[in-house]
Amino acid sequence: MPTSIETLASQFGKDFKAVEKPSEDLASKEDLALTEETENPVYLFGSGDILRIDVAGRPEVSTKQVIGPDGIITIPLVGDVFVNGMTREEAHAVIRKRLLEYFTNPHLTLAVEEYTSNQVTVLGRVAAAGRQRFAYPPTLAEVLANAGALPILDKQATLTRCAIMRGREKLIWVDLKALLNGDPAYNIRMKKGDIIFIPDSSDTSVYVMGSVVKPGSYRLTPRMTILDALAQSGGPSEDAVPEKIGIYRAGAKKVEIIDFGSIVSPDRKVNYALEDGDVIFVPKSGMATFGYFMRQISPLVSVITFGMTANAALTSKAALTGK
Repeated sequence: MPTSIETLASQFGKDFKAVEKPSEDLASKEDLALTEETENPVYLFGSGDILRIDVAGRPEVSTKQVIGPDGIITIPLVGDVFVNGMTREEAHAVIRKRLLEYFTNPHLTLAVEEYTSNQVTVLGRVAAAGRQRFAYPPTLAEVLANAGALPILDKQATLTRCAIMRGREKLIWVDLKALLNGDPAYNIRMKKGDIIFIPDSSDTSVYVMGSVVKPGSYRLTPRMTILDALAQSGGPSEDAVPEKIGIYRAGAKKVEIIDFGSIVSPDRKVNYALEDGDVIFVPKSGMATFGYFMRQISPLVSVITFGMTANAALTSKAALTGK
């Protein structure tokens, strides 16, 4: 049976309490400016991008290629060349080096015909959810406009915020009301691979981040536990180190650390009930300290404050358990 919040507080410190109405940390204008993509970033090739290779006087190796899922293009005569994650200049140098094995001083032109891998995904309360492709870093307003009008399915539901999931480790909340009221500071530029999730006021969600198979947002159901959320996310991935799992409780702005073994043991003496806005974070191998990856849950929270919170949680638990 899920452990009550009171029991959880007794285990991790009395300052960890439930709040009546949890709310996500909406980013300030200054915080958003730090997370915004630059207007003209250096573009890195990705799977699906279409490249045109022209070698002057050598039509037999001039070709149009699609970067495969493995990051490889296949050039006639030259063979396979890995270009995934490279800049145009880096890919040009690699391809020209391979051409030098067959030609003397080849004159190579490398162009991008279609930026297919430059994608942003929109989910939630939009008319046309899905992936969008851009040849440049789009603004948040452009992405929302392409997703269609925000449908009003319930007149009592209001759209006040949206979450930007950046990779597996960053979750950024944006004041959507301020954006729609015309404040340009909230119209930030998106980064390649961003996922935008738009809930309404009636939605209750938890978020599973870090080294899990399917990181993202999951609807909070009655009596939902950490194990339930992890199961929906596909569980820890191969590079996970799940001995310690972090929970960021948005309403209380507290970080809690739990032992994974305590919730999967056969006796199931403990299992933690979740609240709206909770963020579960599963660490991956190679990270030096728990404090480091806990800070990635909410990059808009002060690094010092977040680090102290995580350390305090560990100290509190050690004092209570004697370990």
